[in-house]
Amino acid sequence: MKLNRPARNPHTETIIALIDVVFFLLVFFMLIGRMDATAPFDVRPATAVTGRDMPAGGITLAVSAQGALALDGEELSREALSSALSSRLTEDPELRLRINAHRAAELRNVLPLVAEGEALGFRDVVLVVTPETDG
Repeated sequence: MKLNRPARNPHTETIIALIDVVFFLLVFFMLIGRMDATAPFDVRPATAVTGRDMPAGGITLAVSAQGALALDGEELSREALSSALSSRLTEDPELRLRINAHRAAELRNVLPLVAEGEALGFRDVVLVVTPETDG
């Protein structure tokens, strides 16, 4: 008499379960890990202040979308700007410089003005911004 043994079924579920665990671990570590490079020192980004009145006093430097400059409403060249700012600063050492740039002005036309104002010795350099409206 011959007995037939039932065929053994391979257990493939264990491999699938292991793949699921590895996938969940991968997702977990991607979510909790930092993706950006951290600085070796404390960095606190600047905070935009809206809803308050602009500081009184000072001079306003306007920058057009094409990069043209105007100091207190009078247009001037980039070369004449430094001497005009330094002469105004010698009259009042506590003078504040406000930079009002057009929203389409390129950053390469605005940032050097901030650096130049600080190098000349302005106490405060204020960038004028317009908050976005919900609409």
